[in-house]
Amino acid sequence: MNIYVGNLSYKVDEADLKQLFEEYGEVSSVNLISDKYTGQSKGFGFVVMDNKEEALKAIQELNGREIDSREIKVNEARPKPNNFFRK
Repeated sequence: MNIYVGNLSYKVDEADLKQLFEEYGEVSSVNLISDKYTGQSKGFGFVVMDNKEEALKAIQELNGREIDSREIKVNEARPKPNNFFRK
């Protein structure tokens, strides 16, 4: 399951995010989104967990949790629309 994680502190890195989610099960991948020009985090990312039950428990437990003085948002990632830039 692909999980969206938002409102992250700019100090949080992929290793921090992986460690946080590993409390709930196996993490397949972590992708923290950063600005392509500056390399600075944009404050959100995605975590992939293959076990759906573990992923749902992580979402339930972590949504609203305070990390680095910020209340993070955690939910199932929505698929990217195919026609995002089409008219």
